[in-house]
Amino acid sequence: MKADIVKGLRTAVGKAPRGIFRSTRPDDLATATLKLLISTLRELDVKRIDDVMVGNATPEAEQGLN
Repeated sequence: MKADIVKGLRTAVGKAPRGIFRSTRPDDLATATLKLLISTLRELDVKRIDDVMVGNATPEAEQGLN
């Protein structure tokens, strides 16, 4: 099996509980980030994506500290 890291992207950091992302679910933020990442890779055939790995430094809320 071969794995390729194509590109990485970070989200901005917001201050809790008053920050800009205070009402944004973590999975929605990840979705927006992945869509932006894919849009910057014009040569990427999205049909060839088998798996995506997403990292998180401080999981909370809907992520259930998991």
